[in-house]
Amino acid sequence: MKSLRTKITIITISVITLTIIIVSSLSVFFIRNTEHKKSDQLLLLLAENGKNNLDYYFGSVQKSINKVSDYANSILDGTDDASSEECNSKLNIYFDEISSKTNGVLTYYFRIDPEISQNVKGFWYIDLDGKGFVEHEVTDISKYDTSDTNNLLWFTIPKNLKKSIWIKPYITENLNKRVISYNEPIFYRGKFVGVIGIEIDYKTMADQVDSIRLFGNGYAFLSDDSGKIYYHPFIDVTNLDEDLEVPKGLNSNTTFFTYKYSGIEKEAAWLSLINGMRINVTVPVSEMEGDWQRLIVNIVIVSFEVLVISALFIMLYTRRISKPLKELTEAAEQVDNGNYDFVLKYDKNDELGRLTNTFKNLSSHMKENITNLNKQVFVDSLTQVKNKAAFLEYCENLQLKLDKDKNINFAIGIFDCNDLKKINDLYGHDKGDIYLKTTSRAIYGTFQHSPVFRIGGDEFAVILENDDFNNIDLLIRRLEKAINRINLNQTNEWEKVDVAYGIVKYEESNDRNVDEVIRRADKLMYEDKRLKKEKRNK
Repeated sequence: MKSLRTKITIITISVITLTIIIVSSLSVFFIRNTEHKKSDQLLLLLAENGKNNLDYYFGSVQKSINKVSDYANSILDGTDDASSEECNSKLNIYFDEISSKTNGVLTYYFRIDPEISQNVKGFWYIDLDGKGFVEHEVTDISKYDTSDTNNLLWFTIPKNLKKSIWIKPYITENLNKRVISYNEPIFYRGKFVGVIGIEIDYKTMADQVDSIRLFGNGYAFLSDDSGKIYYHPFIDVTNLDEDLEVPKGLNSNTTFFTYKYSGIEKEAAWLSLINGMRINVTVPVSEMEGDWQRLIVNIVIVSFEVLVISALFIMLYTRRISKPLKELTEAAEQVDNGNYDFVLKYDKNDELGRLTNTFKNLSSHMKENITNLNKQVFVDSLTQVKNKAAFLEYCENLQLKLDKDKNINFAIGIFDCNDLKKINDLYGHDKGDIYLKTTSRAIYGTFQHSPVFRIGGDEFAVILENDDFNNIDLLIRRLEKAINRINLNQTNEWEKVDVAYGIVKYEESNDRNVDEVIRRADKLMYEDKRLKKEKRNK
């Protein structure tokens, strides 16, 4: 009985022998079709390569805008000037960080609709010389009819379409630069707030297209599905006649098409890009057909190459299995290291494909569960404000900022609930919990734009920055009014609020670190506690 290995060897030799006979006998007859298919494959390969490069580039811009949009939605808590200004300030810092990591960005901006605010307009940063972004005066949107999508395209189109969109190449105002842009509208509770966007240099995109060359006179260019050309290495599209007749075939719906330009018959292939354009790779038909005689001479060489290819067939086939397994292994290692943002491309409808899809779903659920657990770790279960662990982490990050820049503004407030032990002893711990929650609501209700922490059994802390820092005195008065209002409406001790507090600003000359600010606030709180106790005893 023949072994499996012997059977495979016999079958393989038979297949190889039959392949050589067929190739040798029919190669001349099918040479033209074969060459045509090879040329089509080469065109498609170059188109795919160009598409992948451009889509990766455009995709990175889209991801950057999506990140900024998500961040904007997470920090925007109103449409008044104060909320808009706070969002504008935070978004400015975050957008700068994201844009500096995105290749080819010429400008980035966040523009607030004048209907939302006449005072807070947003920002616009440009980088024309590659030396870094500098702020530029924003366009006065109030001069335009924002319902007209023929003007101010980057603002009016996403506003009226209510979705993110790529804007086709245009000359950006004030800079006289040809750009394309990706823009996304920002909404707050269904109300249009403004637009965030990135403009990328038209030349960066052109360099990607120029790198595609085929044979002697093959090249790539960009168009849309109607045949309108947006970039061509040998045509100045900025001065192109709008009424220029589109060569027949250029607006074809099939991947491969032929057309005639300047009397030369050409063959081309196109693929759609994620920004709505088409990348076309074209070459003269005469160059595609090549030298038939040379190909016929090489038939013998090709026949021997078939032997080698056939011998390597099994290794190549097994590689189709090993490659997705390797990707799965690398993804598992990333998950083990805490990184859940991996990419698995294998999506075939087979066992490996189902395994890959299951692993991605498992990792997604694990990431979601870990995120939920992290949220629980930093929240006080009784008062629902942030807990001491969150306070320590916030202070660590604040210290890192302080190490980099001593000239920053912040203040820290320490609050202590007076007589908590007395309430617990006289009325029970359940009443003590009510006392703590009432105090927490008074503090949190006053400092709504600052993080509030419960850092001990009867102690709370607040870290004030930005607008809250600038309005400390006003917020203290509001807190006192809130406490008085609560106490006037309640008769039970545990439903009232009696809190001592100390709020101090960071002073560069006195405070070496965040801990020293906390100690000064704590000391001031105890002084307040002493004074209030003396007042009660009189």
